[in-house]
Amino acid sequence: MGNASQSKPKRLLLVAYHFPPQSGSSGLLRSLKFCRNLLSHGWRTTVLTAHERAYERVETSQLREIPPEIQVIRAFAFDTRRHFSVRGRYPGLLALPDRWVSWCLGAVPAGLRAIHREKIDVIFTTYPIATAVLIGWILHRLTGKPWIVDFRDLMTEDDYPTDPLTRRVYRWLERKAVRAASRIIFTAPSAIDVYLRRYPQLAPEKCVLIPNGYEEEDFRDLSQDVPGGKSLNGPIRLLHSGLIYPQERDPQPFLRALARLKREGAIHAPTLQVDLRAPGSEEFYTKLISALDLADFVRLLPPLPYRESLRETAAADALLLLQSAWCSRQIPAKAYEYLRVRKPILALTNNDGDTGRLLEDTGGATIVPLEDEEAIYEALPLFLQRLREHSHSLPNEQQVLRFSRTQQAAHLAKQLDQLVP
Repeated sequence: MGNASQSKPKRLLLVAYHFPPQSGSSGLLRSLKFCRNLLSHGWRTTVLTAHERAYERVETSQLREIPPEIQVIRAFAFDTRRHFSVRGRYPGLLALPDRWVSWCLGAVPAGLRAIHREKIDVIFTTYPIATAVLIGWILHRLTGKPWIVDFRDLMTEDDYPTDPLTRRVYRWLERKAVRAASRIIFTAPSAIDVYLRRYPQLAPEKCVLIPNGYEEEDFRDLSQDVPGGKSLNGPIRLLHSGLIYPQERDPQPFLRALARLKREGAIHAPTLQVDLRAPGSEEFYTKLISALDLADFVRLLPPLPYRESLRETAAADALLLLQSAWCSRQIPAKAYEYLRVRKPILALTNNDGDTGRLLEDTGGATIVPLEDEEAIYEALPLFLQRLREHSHSLPNEQQVLRFSRTQQAAHLAKQLDQLVP
């Protein structure tokens, strides 16, 4: 397949903060799966990541998925907020562009040694940790090696980052990447449109769309755990898996609609269970659920290892997806896992955003604006009725196949081969 027949593989240096054993971010899967799948296209990866002390949470189960051919360099790094704060305060200059800027001190010399020792052909850096982009830019300037930046989403917006100084530093770094990178990769189509408007000098052919996706191997044997044809005489289990950001994925309109339906007797705890798995901000959500008198409907559950999380997703009766209108140029990575298990989706997002358009194309989702409590209040009973009647549509299997990570790695390998014939 690809360039696998070459006797000497080409070499990629992947600069990624999110990599096993880091836990809590879907971004590590993108990096890990690229490494694994690029091997069959003649590309061998050296990963330059942070020392695990810099991670807020670690989970070791995915370490075994790193192929022996992949070298992993864990460079010196600290988290400014956790390691240098006094009474919760720390110098702002020690957190520009972000809290992991100390990673540069270890990653740049380690990256230079790897580039020369491993005869690296291309440097690849992945956002959303801005320090990773800074490291990639420095290594590119010092070595002249082609540089690919995996922005995924927008690095900056008019009001993001919210701190003006941080936003200026991010925008400076973004301009450096736009000028110097040989390719810029995005996960959503409208993000490319924004950058082409923002930077008229940016050549469209430098912008590449490689969405997030799913690894078929991760879903092997999960089907036997799925209660296919379940009668749903018991409570319907509606699951949200992963972080729920209080702004970008604000669940309050959904929870208020749920509380209204409960008060009116339209739903009852024995018929519906809403589970929020590892949502983060647990203290805030616990108080909110209590204030709305929803503790008998809504549970906050602790994190699970990735494989167990997929098994739970596959076994749920329906899946909850949250994405605000102001994040309409992004698609949550979990959306592709939801599609792969082919369960009905209650998607609280806007139809004209990238997430909404994805779900319109694949089918299987009831789509309601996240911010519209009244629309959620009206849609939820019908959604639950269709679940009980087994009449809700499911994602189209052929459409979902487009998002296999093996296909995405093939696309990336094609871009790499164009830079290193």
